Order: sequence, then C-alpha cells, then structure tokens
Amino acid sequence: MIQRTTRFHKLGRSIGVGSSLSSSSKLRVHRCFGSVAASNAEQACEQSVESYNVKKNEYADLDWDNLGFGLTPTDYMYVMKCSNNGTFEQGQLNRYGNIELNPAAGVLNYGQGLYEGTKAYRKKDGNLILFRPDQNAMRMQFGAERMCMPSPSVDQFIDAVKQTVQANKCWVPPPGKGSLYIRPLLIGSGPILGLAPSPEYTFLVYASPVRNYFKEGSAPLNIYVEAEYDRASRGGAGGVKSITNYAPVLKALLRAKNRGFSDVLYLDSVNKKNLEEVSSCNIFIVKGNLISTPAAVGTILPGVTRRSIIEIARDLCYQVEERPIPVDELSEADEVFCTGTAVGVAPVGSITCQGKRMEYKTGAQTVCAQLYSTLVGIQTGHIEDKKGWIFEIE
Repeated sequence: MIQRTTRFHKLGRSIGVGSSLSSSSKLRVHRCFGSVAASNAEQACEQSVESYNVKKNEYADLDWDNLGFGLTPTDYMYVMKCSNNGTFEQGQLNRYGNIELNPAAGVLNYGQGLYEGTKAYRKKDGNLILFRPDQNAMRMQFGAERMCMPSPSVDQFIDAVKQTVQANKCWVPPPGKGSLYIRPLLIGSGPILGLAPSPEYTFLVYASPVRNYFKEGSAPLNIYVEAEYDRASRGGAGGVKSITNYAPVLKALLRAKNRGFSDVLYLDSVNKKNLEEVSSCNIFIVKGNLISTPAAVGTILPGVTRRSIIEIARDLCYQVEERPIPVDELSEADEVFCTGTAVGVAPVGSITCQGKRMEYKTGAQTVCAQLYSTLVGIQTGHIEDKKGWIFEIE
C-alpha cells in the first residue's frame, strides 16, 4: 500500500497527518483495491478509520498568494452509488483519485450526467462556511428529472458537501485568499448499449482551492457577442446543468480568446436578437436604477449567484427585471456584469458586437462593485446573514 502524506503549515511549522494535536476530527475512509479488469463487485475494500488532525488555521503547503482557477487535487472525495431501485446508498469518503468506469457507461456514451458548483469559505476565526448549498441540491434534482436520473435528497447532497469540506479543510484558503471550490457530479455510471437510462448512477463530490476564474483577475472583462454558434435551444437542456451543455461552447470560446476576448456572450437561437448567457455565467445590464437580466425560462441556467444578486439588489432598493433583453440595449447600458459560482460577480469593461465595441463604467463607485462587496461580505461572514444562506460546517 502506498500512503499519501499531506503536509500542513502554521507559523512556518510543518505537520504530518498523524501528528498529535489537541483538536482533531476522525473520518471514516474506505480504501478500495482492484485491478483495472476487475469488476466493481469483485473489488476488495478495506475499511479503516484514520485520524485526520487539522486545526482551524493549518493549511496545505500551497502558494496561496498565487492561486488561480485550476485543479489542485485535495485529499478526499465523496462517493455514493444508486442502482435500479432509485435509492442512493450511504456514501463514503475515499482518497482522491481516479475512478473506474465501464466503457459502456451511460455518461461516456450518451452524456447522461450533471454537475454543480459551490464554495466553502474560511472566516477570520478559522470556522468554515458554505453558501446556499441547498439551492445547488435542488437544482441538481431539477436537472436529474430532465435527464431521467435519480438524484440525492437535499440532505444527502448537503451532508456529502460538508463531509468533503471537513475532510479537506486544510485546503480551504486563508481568509481573503480564495475559496474551496466544490464540484458535485451525478453520472450514469452503469453500462448501457442501447439508448436508454443507465442502470446505475454515481454521485461524486471533489474539491479544489481556487481564486479568480478569469486570467484578468478582478479586472474588467472584454466580451464578444457570438452570432454563429448557439449555447442552447428551446426544448433542450440549457436550463439545467447538464455536462452536455459545455463542450459545444468550446469552439466559440477558444476562437474568441484567440482574438483577445475574455469570454463569449450568446444570443437566442431562434432570432439571434436577445441576450442569453456568457459561456460560464449569467449576465446583467444596468441603466440608472434599473438592473435587468434575461429570464431563466428554459434556455438559461438559473444560477445560484444570479438569484442571490437579484435578492441583494432588491434589498438595496434597485429595480430588477427578469425579461428578454434585445442585444441593442447593450449600447444603452451604463454597466454590464456577469455572475456565477466560479466567476463571482465580474465587471464587464467592454462588449464587441458585429465589429462595434461598447465600453461600460467600472470601478469602486459602480452598482456592480456594491453588489459584489455585499455578496462577498455575506459569503465570508463579514456581513450578517439575515436570509439563512450560510451553512456552518461543524
């Protein structure tokens, strides 16, 4: 057996997993052994209990000041299975690593899969908190129904996310240095040859410490309006977080980035006249006291950050409309910004549409900056949560 050692730092001191500390949490971990050719049923699993000793302010050996948005493998992932009866069994924490899939798995052959994204934050006192994971759980349930998949209950989802964060607490960045991005996945893992729902499903949760999503960091984005390719169409799966929604946008996204743009803004697939989404986030436009965003009516993902910003804006006495937004309104907007779990609230400095470049107000005195500071204040515990959005991790 190869043991993996994680090192932690506190005041320049390195500490191994087995070190003796005054406060620790014990996690039940299952190690599974089996050859590539072995079936899941034939794998022999050894169950053990490890003492995972990590104090509040001890961190993995990472350059927190230069954290971007890339995969940094952490120590543990959560796994839970569901077979034909539609009921998910008790899940477990496994060491982070590769998973085994049958070549005929539904997710590989027919794209039967969903994912979510949420974040954990470290408060100044060292305690860890989650932001609205219940909304991600409910969105996964909604998406699973559309994709003919069973889904974990809200309680199962939140418990899995909490366990994953607790097991990887040393990877949650210090306050102000980023967050732990959490990726729940629901996939058709059972083999199926003909086009049909998978006979087995797997729910996975893994995590990675992250900071800014865009290479620009917190600098304003430069967006290109895509007129050739669509992101979603009526009656499709654009309104759920299906894995099939993302690879098709890569063509337009890479082309735009090669031209120096940050991302792509898509229009409706029918008339090419109304705004829909950016590749990885929702979009808002600001004109005076009015904030507008495209209505999430089937082709647009109902983002958790989107919904939160709408509520915060209304609390701050802005008028908010969810409606069709003609592309022509981009030339009249004072501000434009994007929202999403990965991107947060990102200001847009310019949008180029049919060769015309439009520039927008950015900086500290903008509506975007006010909404951003309020949202981040709640997410990190600096502003009192009066809405029940914050979930403490014990």
